[in-house]
Amino acid sequence: MAFTRLQKIGAAAAVAAVVAVGATALVVQAATPTEATPVATSAPVETDAAPRAAPTATATPEPVAASNATASSPAVQAQLDYTLAHWSSYNAADYGVLGENDCVNFASQALIVRGWQMDATWNSPLNGDAYASSAAWRSSTALMNYIADTGKATALTDDQRDQVKLGDIVQFDWDNSGDRDHTGVVSRIEGSGDNIVIYYAGHTEDTDYRSVDFAITERHPGGTAYYWSIP
Repeated sequence: MAFTRLQKIGAAAAVAAVVAVGATALVVQAATPTEATPVATSAPVETDAAPRAAPTATATPEPVAASNATASSPAVQAQLDYTLAHWSSYNAADYGVLGENDCVNFASQALIVRGWQMDATWNSPLNGDAYASSAAWRSSTALMNYIADTGKATALTDDQRDQVKLGDIVQFDWDNSGDRDHTGVVSRIEGSGDNIVIYYAGHTEDTDYRSVDFAITERHPGGTAYYWSIP
């Protein structure tokens, strides 16, 4: 019987829960009747790695393997270089910063480096005032509508990961309301077939390589990812 990606992630979470309960039971059983050994607890640590089937013997995060995807053109490589240079070091002098919601402002910058041209609907004044940029430049939902209206990219669902490329745009609907709540640039692609893992870079929860799976199962459980495949 085949399982979907989210069913696999759910099964993995159940296995991890059973392992955690069994480990706690062993610690309690080993304590003496008069002086119980306390069980240490800690808040889960957020990582950018995709959820794993079961915890390893140590707490050392599993390193991210080298990407099996390469930039399709010098323009895409320039876009990725800019994204990875500025995900934590903002280019505020030119583009400004939109408080805690700078993700689309940053994705738009990366698209400019790739070769997109500003127009009447999608633009920034390039004077450091991010709030003077257009709605499509700084709003995830407005950018979605702009790309759909202009046909600059092809819409893909999360079930079409095999068509996603480096430099494509990933957007998230955290509450499945139909709008878009977050935007990033695809910065790494791992695996193949039903085991493709996509990573993205972006502002707002600044990151260079955060997995889409982590975003929609751990950070925002139940969220949905969408992509814009750029020619």
